[in-house]
Amino acid sequence: MRPNIVSEASVTTRLNQWWEGTPFITSAVVAVCAAIYLVCLLVGYDSFAEICFLPSAIVSQFQVYRIYTAILFHGSFLHVFFNMLTLVPLGSELERIMGTVRLLYTILLLALSNAVFHILIALLVAYNPFYPYTYLMNECAIGFSGILFSMIVIETSLSGVQTRSVFGLFNVPAKWYPWLLLVVFQLLMTNVSLLGHLCGILSGFVYTYGLFNLLMPGTSFFSGIENSTWLSPCVRRPKFILCTGGNLSGNLPTYSNPNSTSSSSVTTNLWSHLSSMMPQRDTSSQPTQDPRFPGTGRTLGAPRSETARGSSDSNLQTRLLDNFSSNNVSDTTAISSGGGRALVVNNATDLTSSPQQQAPVVSNEDIQKLVSMGFDKTQVEVALAAADGDLDVAVEILMTQQG
Repeated sequence: MRPNIVSEASVTTRLNQWWEGTPFITSAVVAVCAAIYLVCLLVGYDSFAEICFLPSAIVSQFQVYRIYTAILFHGSFLHVFFNMLTLVPLGSELERIMGTVRLLYTILLLALSNAVFHILIALLVAYNPFYPYTYLMNECAIGFSGILFSMIVIETSLSGVQTRSVFGLFNVPAKWYPWLLLVVFQLLMTNVSLLGHLCGILSGFVYTYGLFNLLMPGTSFFSGIENSTWLSPCVRRPKFILCTGGNLSGNLPTYSNPNSTSSSSVTTNLWSHLSSMMPQRDTSSQPTQDPRFPGTGRTLGAPRSETARGSSDSNLQTRLLDNFSSNNVSDTTAISSGGGRALVVNNATDLTSSPQQQAPVVSNEDIQKLVSMGFDKTQVEVALAAADGDLDVAVEILMTQQG
């Protein structure tokens, strides 16, 4: 029997495959944080008071550079190791959804919002008239964990799951997951910044409620950066993910449960504003598009390359018509949604009316996989039928429709 080549691969080969599968900005942050820690270790640098997040120095001396230097430095090997080990899966998933440039902008925005929350809470505690407590103003914090807590909240919201596993031991409701991690880390580890982690959670929830949308540039802004000449060496790398999602408004992707009732008019208005910018179907019975995932970015160098936008639309139309011409689908209307092409089949019973040729059998599992990615169920069924059950081809068809 032929040996299992994958299981016999060396550790170096597996590490290389794991590293090559990590998107560009996620691997860049890991490399930068690791390099900074190694340099500090080799030269014996431990004057973290000069670069840490220190509220008193930021307020009194306006040393705003500490907002970003603090997240790149770590105090010990375990500190940087576990932070980067957590960043790889979280950052990879978010980068594939947002794109490389958008994720970098989001990280910078989260670092700024964490700092604002940190300073406001520290000032409130230090100068309250009842029990002034100045320790938080002089607390020196470093590490990427504040951003990680924001990413945990964002990823949990985008996934839409109801429960999360805590270290594989037990499950908790998803909405309590970041709070439980906050308590567990505070109890199990010493010298941990409770306020830094708490501000990360708060920034994550501000993100999920869409309050950062006003600070987010449109998609054309990120596309302009990607098309710039100075960034072309990075864009040509296979790990770089273009910002080609379906969220045409350029707002940050957020998740909201459509079955729940909003507790405030502000949240309702934000959700209505976001929904109005999403592509809508003409039929009233058709459910709206799930806004959890605005579309995954395209990776340069992928096995299936993108074609020109105009030829993709015509090719899609030809393929759909060729696959359904024998089924006498006579009541089909083409509509435009956000600049993309979509097909609406009004008479679904005609698809199986011809006994000579039937539509390909599509499993519910394949449909659910694509629906969970944020695509419309009707479009998923049509795309899978046109692709003869091939998931990769169906995803290309659906991405072309949303383009």
